[in-house]
This record gives sequence, C-alpha cells and structure tokens, in this order.
Amino acid sequence: MKKILVLAAGLLLAASMAFAQLGASAPTATVQVNVNPEAALTIQTPALVLTQTGNNFTDYSGVTAFTYFIRTTKTGGTGSIVLEVSTDFSAGGGNTPSVAAPPTPSDHLYYSCTVPTATSGATTTPCTGPVNSSTTAATNVATFGADARSAKAGVASSVTWGLTNDPLYQTGSYTATITYTISAA
Repeated sequence: MKKILVLAAGLLLAASMAFAQLGASAPTATVQVNVNPEAALTIQTPALVLTQTGNNFTDYSGVTAFTYFIRTTKTGGTGSIVLEVSTDFSAGGGNTPSVAAPPTPSDHLYYSCTVPTATSGATTTPCTGPVNSSTTAATNVATFGADARSAKAGVASSVTWGLTNDPLYQTGSYTATITYTISAA
C-alpha cells in the first residue's frame, strides 16, 4: 500500500509540473533572420567547343548554358552578370585566334545573351548583341533592378558565342577561358 501511495504521489507531482509549463508564464524564444542580397551562377556547359556549320569560312559558334540565382535589395537594389576573357586563345597573337591581338582587326570573339527576367520583382535587361568580348574589361551579360528575385531552382539562360573564321588562322586547337561574375546589392 505504501508503494502505491508513493507512486500515486509521484504521478500527481509529475502531472502538476507538466501542466505548469502550459500556463501563461511558459518560456518563449524569438528567431530572427536577416535576408540579404545574394547571387550565384552555375555553368552547364563549362567545356564548350565552337564549331563551324555551313559554307567555307562561316564563323564558328556555340552556346554556353548557365543558370542564375539572384535576390536584390527591395529598394534601390541592383545586380549584374558580366564576363571577361581571362585567358586568351593565344598570348602572342600571330596567325591564331586571339581576342587581344587577332591577325585581322575585324576578327572577334563575340556573343549575344538569352537571359529571361527573374521570377519576381524587377525586370532583367540582357545584353544587346553581338557584344565583342575583351581581355581587359568585363562586358555585360545582364543587369537586374531593385527587388529582382529568382525561383529557388534558378533561371535557365545562355550566351551564344561566335568567332570570326579568318582564313589566316593557322590550324590547331586553341582554348580561351571565360570568367563569369554575378553580383547583387
């Protein structure tokens, strides 16, 4: 009988303590988050090979597919995607493809942009092509206005490349590196 009374008293005490936590004086906590401007970009075709289609000496072409993710500040925010040729086809120029020192001044590595508007908020302004690429300055791919917000899955986009097919080029395989930069404020 003594064991039953002790057990009953223990259960009553536990029950009263459990109900005490549900009263008006229950402890609380707050959680805060600061959502800042943010941007990211992923490239789906990192090793693009430009190819020639059509008649002799038509320009080489190809497409770099990428996905962008962006969130700009609601009031006064901006963002951009730019690119720059960080490693040229050939350092010495001559009779090889080159952005900085082509064999003919009219030879260009150029591009146009397909960059759809971010899912919510401000408009997106893609480049108006063709744009000649550069080894000394970043060139525009797209700009974003205030409150631009992409979907969590990002926004599928692309840069369509062209390279003048100059008969002066020596045969061979040449590689350039393009650096993409995205920013949001």
